[in-house]
Order: sequence, then C-alpha cells, then structure tokens
Amino acid sequence: MTWKQLLADGRVDPHATSRQELQDLLRAAARNLRDAGVRGLSPDNAFGLAYEAVFLLAKAVLACAGYRVRGLGAHHTTFVALEVAMGASMSETAGYFDRCRRKRNELSYDAAGVASEAEATELREEAGRFQAYVHAWIKTHHPALS
Repeated sequence: MTWKQLLADGRVDPHATSRQELQDLLRAAARNLRDAGVRGLSPDNAFGLAYEAVFLLAKAVLACAGYRVRGLGAHHTTFVALEVAMGASMSETAGYFDRCRRKRNELSYDAAGVASEAEATELREEAGRFQAYVHAWIKTHHPALS
C-alpha cells in the first residue's frame, strides 16, 4: 500500500498537523495507557484502553506524515497507513494492532469477557513500547513537532 493508493481509494486526506494537535493526541494516549494499568479493571476494559492508546499514537504518526484517515474502516486504515508512514519494519506491529482492533470491536459492541488478563497485559506492554518508539520517531523525523 502507498499514500497514493490510500488517497485514490478515499481512505486518507492530506492534513497539516500542528504541534498542539500532536501534543493533544500524545497526552490522550499517555492517559489511556496509564488508565489501562489501573488495578481492578476488567481485562476487557484494560485491553480497550490500551488499544485506544495505540490508536491515538498511530493517529499522531499519520498526522506527522501529513495525512488524516477518513471514511468507514478508519481504525483498520489507520494501521495500514501506519506501516506506510513508518516503513516495512512496522509491518508486524501494525498487523498485531489490527488484530487487537478486531478483538476490541468484539468487546466494545458484542460481548463481555472477550480479552484475557494475559492479552490485556500483552497489549499494554506493547503499547508502552510503541509509545516510546513513536516519541523517538517524531523527534527524529519531525523535530519541529516534538
């Protein structure tokens, strides 16, 4: 997939971000990641919060790259575009996040008891690593926005 294809398919629009918008996304992601670790949360809620943190971090990356996702399937498109923005080395991680998206849809709309404690912990840990990576990526590739 390329930006050109995503644009032609109407899945993204060009977008000029601001330092304020980026900071808002990063702060919201940090809040959700922190909240995902609160003791006593159900695994479903911990998983959902960790997923939302990852999604916001991915939106920040896309904004830095000059795009905003639009239309149906925005969460899926976000993880497809994440690999476009950050390169092929992000393929495995973006795929994992997309699998988490499907589980998050199920627990958000269809059922309870979908995520296990181990799955919630795994996503929370991966989200923490991704958060550090995104901050470093922004600092390296978009220093004016960091």
